Amino acid sequence: MKILYLETSSKNCSVAISDGEKLLCVCEEVSENYKQSESLHTFVEWALEGAKLTMKDIEAVSLGKGPGSYTGLRIGAASAKGFCYGLKIPLLAVNSMESMIEPFLGQNFDYIITLVDARRMEVYTAVYDGQTGNEISPTEAKILDESAFEEFKGKKILFVGDGASKAKDVLQLPNAEFKADIYPSAKYLVKKTLEKIEKQEFEDIAYFEPFYLKDFHGVKKKQKSEE
Repeated sequence: MKILYLETSSKNCSVAISDGEKLLCVCEEVSENYKQSESLHTFVEWALEGAKLTMKDIEAVSLGKGPGSYTGLRIGAASAKGFCYGLKIPLLAVNSMESMIEPFLGQNFDYIITLVDARRMEVYTAVYDGQTGNEISPTEAKILDESAFEEFKGKKILFVGDGASKAKDVLQLPNAEFKADIYPSAKYLVKKTLEKIEKQEFEDIAYFEPFYLKDFHGVKKKQKSEE
């Protein structure tokens, strides 16, 4: 089954094509200026050319559904829906966080925690088992402070995502490693997409919306009288 993958939730505008599990082509670029609007369709054309396919050969579209950049997600969702409507093919959607952990599974980390930069000290985050990739804590919006993730103190943790750099300066976790140059990528959507196809977990094209997160939850600081 030939599948087109779109990931536009971050600074990385990313397109991939697979034939089942086999990755045929990837086109992606990280840009500080969020170039999804001008680059996405060009990357789709390049990926098709690299895979020696035409759009008519594509049998499904899989989208990294967020969370992340509001504008980027809107562009990706509109494009994915357009392709699916035009070709009468199914739409699938995968949490963009899951594509960030894929390269680091099985590397002796107890947990992999994604940190997508929102603004100020705010991040979108989720916690995954470092071996299996199973979700431990669901995706949420969180305010970083010195007590964030303290329940994982003593564990070997890898923080990935562009929010990791500001987390490194704040978190009190001596066993943690930080990789801030990691962005969601279309090439790592393949495994979860095939699982969803097997389970027939298709999206309703007419009503599908990307995964937006609005509310940020911080730790309430103690008042002096409580200390």
